[in-house]
Amino acid sequence: MFERRLHCHIDWLLIAALLVLCAIGAGMIYSTTYDPTAGTVGPQLSTQFYALLFGVVAFAVCLTIDYRVLADHSLLIYGGMLALLVSVLLFGDVMGGARRWLSLGPANLQPSEFAKLALALLLATYFAENRRGTVERADLGMVALFTVIPFVLIAEEPDLGTAVGLLSVALGVTYLAGLRLRWLAVLATVAMLLAPVAWTYALEDYQRSRLSTFLDPARDARGAGYQQIQARITVGSGGLAGKGFLQGTQGQFNFLPVAHNDFIFSVLAEEQGFLGVIVALGLYLFVIVRGLDTARLAKDRLGAYLIVGVMASFAFQVVYNVTMSAGLAPVKGLTLPLMSYGGSSLIATLAGFGLVVNVRMRRFTN
Repeated sequence: MFERRLHCHIDWLLIAALLVLCAIGAGMIYSTTYDPTAGTVGPQLSTQFYALLFGVVAFAVCLTIDYRVLADHSLLIYGGMLALLVSVLLFGDVMGGARRWLSLGPANLQPSEFAKLALALLLATYFAENRRGTVERADLGMVALFTVIPFVLIAEEPDLGTAVGLLSVALGVTYLAGLRLRWLAVLATVAMLLAPVAWTYALEDYQRSRLSTFLDPARDARGAGYQQIQARITVGSGGLAGKGFLQGTQGQFNFLPVAHNDFIFSVLAEEQGFLGVIVALGLYLFVIVRGLDTARLAKDRLGAYLIVGVMASFAFQVVYNVTMSAGLAPVKGLTLPLMSYGGSSLIATLAGFGLVVNVRMRRFTN
């Protein structure tokens, strides 16, 4: 458990950057849900505030318990996560045509957000116990097994964006564990060969529509291409310094759908302009570099693998959401970590960084 002498090794700079990003996100949620006629703000802001409180608790828990203790129970944690994902498919609430949430009275829980942490912990434990130093075919088989099961369960909700995030975790940990480049080439070839099959049998109609209209959103400007077009307009209208807080039109007047969630970055670009975007991206870059530095400083392979798994998922989600918000990637239901509205996403992200600070803090312990 937590020892007093570890206080001096807590990464306060990383924590400060995380809190600043949460504060920026809260400001953007306020702006996108503010009703100027009534002078009130939507309930999303208070929900995000409560999620932040729970996220701080999750951060503290993941920071306090030695990550090696968590690794000893990684299979149990992974099994519990699978049980939650199955429960979602059986008993979950349906919202927006998807069954992704478990009702917990006044709140909802999205277990898929925590699946990435459970997978990162399990894969880190598996490779830390592997003394060969390279990744063999048997290891790839185990990684595929551990990844495919939650991938299929999450894709069935359907939530393909979060499911794909699991692949970034698996690839990041496996690469650091010694994945050879020839295996990467084989995996890339297999993915290309399976792409037509996935297009025909795995994707829903709306998912195929989003992908087909990505290159030419104007072909369905009022349908599948609408969000992408509006996202580009929103980002481009911000200019250098932006229109100012609460002065944006795209987010304020709902021209950009779900602006407080998937497209929070577009609203930031409109209101704060290029300068605000540079500040936000700088903070994200600092967080990612600091996390990878923690992996470098880790006292053991378990800590390094765990941090790379957490940071691979975080970096993938940041990069994809930013490019999507600028209209440079197909629209997917992926939130911008720490900034977008979404309680489960915020709690899971802060829990993951609790593990990051955990590893860095204990790098000098025996």
